[in-house]
Amino acid sequence: MAPTKRLFSHFCALLCCLLGLPAARGAESVAPVSASTAAIAPSSIVVGFVGGFVHDDDIRHVPVQLSRKLREQYPEGVWIKTFENHHLRDAYRSVLQKLDTNQDGFLSDEEKKNARIILYGHSWGASTAVTMARNLQREQIPVLLTVQVDSVQRKGQNDAVIPPNVAEAVNFYQPYGLIHGRARITAADPSRTQILGNYLFDYHKEPVVCHQTTWYVRLLSKTHMESECDPHIWSRVEDMIRQRLSPGAKTGLQPSGPRIEPGH
Repeated sequence: MAPTKRLFSHFCALLCCLLGLPAARGAESVAPVSASTAAIAPSSIVVGFVGGFVHDDDIRHVPVQLSRKLREQYPEGVWIKTFENHHLRDAYRSVLQKLDTNQDGFLSDEEKKNARIILYGHSWGASTAVTMARNLQREQIPVLLTVQVDSVQRKGQNDAVIPPNVAEAVNFYQPYGLIHGRARITAADPSRTQILGNYLFDYHKEPVVCHQTTWYVRLLSKTHMESECDPHIWSRVEDMIRQRLSPGAKTGLQPSGPRIEPGH
């Protein structure tokens, strides 16, 4: 991509974030597919959503790296995939297909009850992860965990309230810059959803060096990008996912070290 075109794309992404405009056509509610292409039903499903206009196969970005690493660690039994945040419809249909164990084109109560789904995302991707959970709620499909990293709400979405089909949810954010994450998430039904925490990362106190970023990204959204490449955040995200993919997983997040500070 030419430098001028790349600059224009980043500027458009920034402008859309600031104005709350959708980056592309979104899907708020999607009907179940009529037929399934899933060959073998996975025991667990992990779906990540990248932020901005990041491509779902751009290995320079940590959410994509995490998905690839998890696929290497869990080559069988777990379906793991990253989607662009404006491809919610594709992600939703794919998950329904994977849950359709008998491939009859419909989800039975048993197939829904057995779902083990983890959703995570950064920026617009975090907002889309919550919207994905809300779409699954309409089909009465449970979600084990949602993880939001510096969540930026897309137009038409609500990344602040976690739907009651989610068992656990956690939010990591930083408060600085033109683009910054949501500071607080709450549960629509606290008796069904445990908010593990709203955790503040202060990059003014402890900055993170992000490689392979352009000068204009560093100028316009430096701290937001730091949340995307911060190894302290993403190692915790990975640990939480791995715990819930393993038998006898422990619930809750145990902060360690001075880098992580409880939010509101």
